[in-house]
Amino acid sequence: MGGAVEYRVSEAAELLGVSSDTVRRWVEAGRLPGRTTAGRTIIAGTDLAALATSLLDEAEHDRTRAGQVSARNRMTGIVTRVIADTVMAQVEMACGPYRVVSLMSTEAATELGLEPGVRAIASVKSTNVVVERPLGRRA
Repeated sequence: MGGAVEYRVSEAAELLGVSSDTVRRWVEAGRLPGRTTAGRTIIAGTDLAALATSLLDEAEHDRTRAGQVSARNRMTGIVTRVIADTVMAQVEMACGPYRVVSLMSTEAATELGLEPGVRAIASVKSTNVVVERPLGRRA
């Protein structure tokens, strides 16, 4: 659906709901692949999506942050999986410690450029989840 998406350490930390230091430690330990360019560590969106998926499965990441998310909030996250047919798409995201799944038309998912590793926003209201891309940024 598009080109390679990359994130800086601070962006990866925001998407995973952890500190930048944690992301740096994961890169140094080899848990998260990263490359250094001009003194900055860059992480491929697909690698970040894979780590986000694994974190959702870990017991240590099942915590809830009091007051961080309510039913009216928009949660920034990273797309971890897209399953699409000719009509509908299932989009899965990791928004910090939360797994969010949305069903939408395949046309909408394509227009938004949703694919593993892409930053997106899940807007949650009642039982509906709306996924959108942040304005002014394609990564």
